[in-house]
Amino acid sequence: MAEKAKQAEVEATEAQAVETTETETKTAKAPVVSEAQANPEKFLKDFNWHNYQEGIDEVEDSQLKEFEKLVAENFVDTLDDEVVEGEVIHITDRDAIIDINAKSEGVISLNEFRYNPNLKVGDKVEVLIDVREDATGQLVLSHRKARVIKAWDRVNAAHESGEIVNGFVKCRTKGGMIVDVFGIEAFLPGSQIDVKPIRDYDQYVNKTMEFKVVKINHEFKNVVVSHKALIEADIEEQKKEIIGQLEKGQVLEGVVKNITSYGVFIDLGGVDGLIHITDLSWSRINHPNEIVELDQKLNVVILDFDEDKSRIQLGLKQLSKHPWDALGEDVKVGDKVKGKVVVIADYGAFIEVADGVEGLIHVSEMSWSTHLRSAQDFVSVGDEVEAQILTLDREDRKMSLGIKQLTPDPWTDITSKYPVGSKHTGTVRNFTNFGVFVELEEGIDGLIYISDLSWTKKIKHPSEFCNVGDKLDVVVLELDVEGRKLSLGHKQTTENPWDKYEEEFAVGTVHKAELTEIVDKGATIEFNEDIVAFVPARHMEKEDGKKLKKGEEVEFKIIEFNKEFKRVVASHTAIFREEEAANVKAAAAKNAAAEVKPTLGDANDTLQALKDKMEGK
Repeated sequence: MAEKAKQAEVEATEAQAVETTETETKTAKAPVVSEAQANPEKFLKDFNWHNYQEGIDEVEDSQLKEFEKLVAENFVDTLDDEVVEGEVIHITDRDAIIDINAKSEGVISLNEFRYNPNLKVGDKVEVLIDVREDATGQLVLSHRKARVIKAWDRVNAAHESGEIVNGFVKCRTKGGMIVDVFGIEAFLPGSQIDVKPIRDYDQYVNKTMEFKVVKINHEFKNVVVSHKALIEADIEEQKKEIIGQLEKGQVLEGVVKNITSYGVFIDLGGVDGLIHITDLSWSRINHPNEIVELDQKLNVVILDFDEDKSRIQLGLKQLSKHPWDALGEDVKVGDKVKGKVVVIADYGAFIEVADGVEGLIHVSEMSWSTHLRSAQDFVSVGDEVEAQILTLDREDRKMSLGIKQLTPDPWTDITSKYPVGSKHTGTVRNFTNFGVFVELEEGIDGLIYISDLSWTKKIKHPSEFCNVGDKLDVVVLELDVEGRKLSLGHKQTTENPWDKYEEEFAVGTVHKAELTEIVDKGATIEFNEDIVAFVPARHMEKEDGKKLKKGEEVEFKIIEFNKEFKRVVASHTAIFREEEAANVKAAAAKNAAAEVKPTLGDANDTLQALKDKMEGK
């Protein structure tokens, strides 16, 4: 009702302003301007422009300009997407009353000012018209929406111009951090935090840092920021300055940036260099972390770099004197030294006798044994060993060592310990196609030729007779002291069974046995565990003309016995063939006698002639 009364008053005043004189017009104009100032929007809406046009000629230009000025200063264009500035005129328990020079004050919930707990009357705030007039005619404003609009404007502007912005790191998330920038939650990837790898993200939470907006996705309202980009810009300047001053042999201070299995990357203040694992220490190491640790400050020397100086080779050990140069002059060949096994190869072991000074013990110098084995059979990495210096070359920085030299040479009294003909027990160490190597003691190996393994068995390969590690009784057959060679025999430890078999299985003797196996061109029979005889195919024929079969037990006659070559040949056919031959011979002799048999008269004549001869007639 009050507004309607005011509207009527305005209309009456407008009519009066047209009809009055110039003096009266000035008097009547005062309430019109006052109403326009109080409620310009309603004034413009309800103003009768037709009536006003009739009297406008009578209004002075100065008064019109003053009116327009008042309207422009006090009227607020409340567009939906426009942010205006308001003043806090009152604060309740729940809301803040904001004056934006509109027809009425606006209301904003205090929840939108949680980021600013110190809000007070008189503060200037940015707002957006949320609802021009609610059910109660109240103007509803939004500070949050105004902040978002302004924030996006500022973020876009920062992205386009490359401006550095401040952001508050709120929390850690998967793969990075959440940063508050102008009220917008932006994502800071872990790779964009720093130029060096970050191991502890939590150290950045609740900190305000400088960032650069590197990416905006307007569709999904995503913002990506980077702190690394700012560092890289500074580093790039430093890098140019450092690269321009690089020289071989120059010593610089750096920080360990990364450690790998093959070396260490050093940050030289924007320029990275690599210390290869071989350039970390004069001593042999297995991994760089034995020498350095992350973020450690080191002095390094520049060894080399490429033409554009993008790859820089650094050294750490070169800053100290080479251990070989520090090796005492009193160290000489023949001295005994102690050291630690650092590396083992098939051909030997490297012993560190001093920091950075290594000597090689060849596997042949680990034992007096001529039977070579792997170095791992004697030592292990980390073992403390004592050795004797065999060779020493200071110029080439090489040293050879020996372990076996610390023990007596077993060949010095070999003739007294292992004379020819003496019996011993050894261990089978190795096979060859022609024999077996037997170790009598550490450093004393002998060879048993395949022919000296057994008196009776025909052995094609030594593995048929024994296994590596077996114990064998041997007899020393020959001894070569200068050549360090022993010839051994195993069969000589027992009597030669062929000596007694020479009589038992002499040619012509007959033995009963079973046909063991059919072989090429004949068969074999076993008379005992030593004597295996061969039966030629033509000697397998039986009396009835049939051939002997495997498993048949019959008599065999020895037709050949050779002790030297251990050859025995037997025949079954010879048994009945000889009988037949004997019978045929006897019959032939009988027949011959029958053909020349004299008569009784002839006998008498013969006897008479013999009698006469005896009597001298």
